Amino acid sequence: MSQPLAGLSAIVTGAGRGLGRAEALELARLGASVVVNDFGQPGRDGSGEASAAPAEEVAAEIRAAGGQAVAHLGDVADHEQARELVKLAVDTYGKLDILVNNAGILRDRMIFSMGEDEWDSVIRVHLKGHFNTTHFASVHWRARSKEAGGPVYGRIVNTSSEAFLAGSAGQPNYAAAKGGIVGLTTSSALALGKYGVTANAICPRARTRMTEDVFAGFGEPTGDELDPLAPEHVAPLVGYLAGPAAGKVNGQLLVVHGGMVAVVERPCVAAKFDTAKEVFSYEELDEALSPYYADRPANETFAASEVLGLKRG
Repeated sequence: MSQPLAGLSAIVTGAGRGLGRAEALELARLGASVVVNDFGQPGRDGSGEASAAPAEEVAAEIRAAGGQAVAHLGDVADHEQARELVKLAVDTYGKLDILVNNAGILRDRMIFSMGEDEWDSVIRVHLKGHFNTTHFASVHWRARSKEAGGPVYGRIVNTSSEAFLAGSAGQPNYAAAKGGIVGLTTSSALALGKYGVTANAICPRARTRMTEDVFAGFGEPTGDELDPLAPEHVAPLVGYLAGPAAGKVNGQLLVVHGGMVAVVERPCVAAKFDTAKEVFSYEELDEALSPYYADRPANETFAASEVLGLKRG
């Protein structure tokens, strides 16, 4: 079996279940030594007592298959715990090469019903959690690059969502966090490229504990075939982006699910209007913009089933 990640070490956050677990197993299968991070709280909203069990179980599964893995029970949204996570990888394996940010929670509510804590907690885990680990990993790679006198090997794979791309009415906190992660990714890609580090983001579609109600009835397998929304469809792309073959893939956003990968273009200008005077007036903007929007569909926010391209089973 080809092992393009042999000799490399990786961190996968939120790796005790679902997507993170599948990604950690895939990186290990490809030869990487893995730090399996999971805070271990049972509730998808971040509730419940933290437990080492999910992370320990995945690390044990990797070791049983002949790979190398250690578990880390820690909250990546806590700055110091994120520092300790990166330090654990470096102390255990001598260096860090790959960072996969996957940890997250959901606290869904419509914007008019959402409380401050529901907003803050989701932004904290998703966006701050991605920042914390990326910060300490980038400090490590920059120092190594300076010592080596040139680029080193570094890969960041972040987890965004189509909730950012298409909107999600009941998830303003989640959609905002996932949009922020794309901004963090493109900024990191520009800042770290000279050190040999790439940063990319994926928008995965997967049936997990986090999304079981969202995807209920969509594309469910009727026989023994693999669920089209199984996390195992997403993990190979993470393995590729973490590998040497993806050295020229940087600052990209990719949608992935069920045997499909779509490369998302950066936003482009759809129309442009210039004032005939020095400054636009209300009336001139009305004359220019109102007809443009009048000719477009009344609501261009697609229904979830249209965006996801899914059918109910």
